[in-house]
Amino acid sequence: QVALVESGGGLVQTGGSLRLSCAASGRSFSTYVMGWFRQAPGKEREFVGTITWNAGNTIYGGAVKGPFTITKDNAKSTVYLEFYSLQPEDTAVYYCAAGRAGNRSPQSYDYWGQGTQVTVSS
Repeated sequence: QVALVESGGGLVQTGGSLRLSCAASGRSFSTYVMGWFRQAPGKEREFVGTITWNAGNTIYGGAVKGPFTITKDNAKSTVYLEFYSLQPEDTAVYYCAAGRAGNRSPQSYDYWGQGTQVTVSS
């Protein structure tokens, strides 16, 4: 069992920055691929990117148009999603997930966090 807890969401103005955190715990969570997804009202869940615990390899999707990075801190068992210039279209609930397969499909993930709301005002 793996538990994931996201934090760091909030209200930010257009062009602002924000860093989301996802704290992981449980058995063998470091063997999972960590993914970030987002879901806006009335839309399907979109792939944002992934990172691996060991090598820190990242894959970025095309959902987020502005600059962002996915990083990790193994000592804190935490992965991060950091935005540098948010736009109103980035408003969504952001989720982290852990999966053995861990690819662009939400179905490849076994565990999900509760989500954190990001709202970008224009």
